[in-house]
Amino acid sequence: MQKNLNLKPFSMWKLLLEEIQQQNIRSLARSISLVENEVEGYQQLMRSLQQNHEAKIIGITGPPGAGKSTLADALIGELVNRQYKVGILCVDPSSPFNLGALLGDRIRMSQWYNHPGVFIRSLATRGALGGLHPKIIEITDLLKEAAFDYIIVETVGVGQSEVEIAGLADTTLVVLVPESGDEIQTMKAGLMEIADIFVVNKSDRPGAHQFVSNLSLMLSPETNHRREIPIIKTIAFEKTGIPELVMVIQKLQEQKKDNDKKYWLLTEQAYHLIQHIKMKNVNKDKLKENIQRSVLAGNFNLYQFVEQESELL
Repeated sequence: MQKNLNLKPFSMWKLLLEEIQQQNIRSLARSISLVENEVEGYQQLMRSLQQNHEAKIIGITGPPGAGKSTLADALIGELVNRQYKVGILCVDPSSPFNLGALLGDRIRMSQWYNHPGVFIRSLATRGALGGLHPKIIEITDLLKEAAFDYIIVETVGVGQSEVEIAGLADTTLVVLVPESGDEIQTMKAGLMEIADIFVVNKSDRPGAHQFVSNLSLMLSPETNHRREIPIIKTIAFEKTGIPELVMVIQKLQEQKKDNDKKYWLLTEQAYHLIQHIKMKNVNKDKLKENIQRSVLAGNFNLYQFVEQESELL
C-alpha cells in the first residue's frame, strides 16, 4: 500500500474500498486503523460503503471471568467448520498510557490468526463507556464490506453498564458461570435485559444444574412477562455445547427477519453517530478554561454554563 500514498485523497479511499471488497486483509486492517485514528477524509470511505450485506453480528458480553474469549474461540471453530467466513473484534480495556488494547495478544485465539477465513482485530475502549470502542459501528461496517458471514464482537467485561452491545448486535449472548448465582437478582436490570441467549459456561462446575434451574425460573414468561430466552449450557474449553449454541443463534436470526429489531439497531447506530458528530467540536481543554474563568468570576452555575456552551455549538 505504500505506493498509494501519493494518490489524491478520493482516489486513495476509492482504492481502499475496492481492495476491501476483494477481501484484501491488509487493506481492511489499514482501513480500520485509519478510521480508529480519524485520519482526515475517512468519512469519504464510510460514505462509499455499499451497506447491502447479509453479515450477522454476534455480540458476546458478560461479567469478567465468564470465559468470553474461550467461547468466542470455540464459536470461530464451529463456524469455520461450517464453511463460514468469520471476523472477530475483541474490545479490550485501554492502556492508560497509549490508549492501546491491554489484552491485544489474544493467546486463546492464536490458532486462527493465519486462517484464510478468519480475521481478528483487538480494539481498545479508549475510555468509552458501555464496553465498546467509540468507532465500533464503523469498524463492523468495514468487516461487512469484506463479505464476512459472521462478525463476533467480544466486549469488555464491565458488568451492568455493558449494554451498548444490544444496539449493535443482531444476536446478543450474555455469558454467565454457575458462581454467578448470587448475582442474578442484581443483574436482572442490567445485562439480563439485553440477552437474546444466555450461555452458562463452565457448566461442569458444581452447582451448574441448580443455577440453570434458578435462571430458567426467573426468566420464565410467567415471571417477567417477556419472551422466552434460550439458555444454553457450554464448556467452551472442551467445545461442549457449541454446536447447539450455533444452531440456536441461527434459528433466532431466521425468526428476526420479519420483526423490527433491524430498524432499532440502525436507529441506535444512527443516534451514536449523530452524537459523535455533535460532540466533535467539544474541546475538553477549552471547556476547562471556560469553566475556570466562570468559577473565578463568581456565581458559577453548572447548568446555566452548560446551556450557554450548548448554544455555541
